[in-house]
Amino acid sequence: MLATKRFTSVLRLGKAKTVSRPSGRRGYVAPPPPVKKNLGYVKFEIYRFDREKDAKPYVQVYSVDTRKCAPMILDALIKIKNEQDPTLTFRRSCREGICGSCAMNIAGSNTLACLQSISNAVDKNNSIRIYPLPHMPVVRDLVPNMSNFYAQHKAIRPWLEPRMDHLVNGKEVMQTHEERKDLDGLYECILCACCSTSCPSYWWGAEQEYLGPAVLLQAYRWINDSRDAIRDQRIQFLAQDKLQVYKCHTIMNCTKVCPKGLNPAKAIQRLKIYVNHHTSTPMASVLAKVGAAPHVPGASD
Repeated sequence: MLATKRFTSVLRLGKAKTVSRPSGRRGYVAPPPPVKKNLGYVKFEIYRFDREKDAKPYVQVYSVDTRKCAPMILDALIKIKNEQDPTLTFRRSCREGICGSCAMNIAGSNTLACLQSISNAVDKNNSIRIYPLPHMPVVRDLVPNMSNFYAQHKAIRPWLEPRMDHLVNGKEVMQTHEERKDLDGLYECILCACCSTSCPSYWWGAEQEYLGPAVLLQAYRWINDSRDAIRDQRIQFLAQDKLQVYKCHTIMNCTKVCPKGLNPAKAIQRLKIYVNHHTSTPMASVLAKVGAAPHVPGASD
């Protein structure tokens, strides 16, 4: 009887338009499997720009026989580079959705080329548009300059700072099962920048004060880690300039496009609670009146 109920529930799930395969851990939902279609030749409209010889960007069209190509967008890009145009430039590494190197804008949405299938991205005209991540300086073709993104990530000190007694005695830093579960939905971030570059607030504030969804998700990950010894200092760093956090307007683009199924918007809202609580304490009020902000050692290194 129990087996019959389970089988019925699987059938009901199978009727959904998009099939997802949730893993055992919280916060991650695998992308739907490629839909098997006989697409034949598909046109790939790809953004091209080489600052050394091009006055302005342009779109170049390549035709690929998908019957002789593996199912993912990255497979098609590699096929184009190997067989049609060796000058086409893009980043790639693991081909498994782990490294985040092949992040780009495909069919109008930020995603990973190794996880996006050709059949799910093709439009009614049997074509696919591929651009670099939006609102980032372009190095060449589909390769954005992520120097500012990585500098922002470094500013939050994305590493564990254990207590002094652990450093001196060399003791293992223990966690309960519940404390470890608090990191689910946070540690899986691969820093592909799909979420940050889909955020309008980040488009206009990345060069100023707003850290963006990916970096703030990482900031919350370390603040939420029970093994870390500088939790208050991490919150102080974010409280120095509230626009680092409060420029988020909960548009939710970040959560919609995350290829790992994470929820940066939720993490940012929790960060706002931490920052608001910190700035409402008596000491924070005194510092605000005298114009002083607590210094976080190494945050600007």
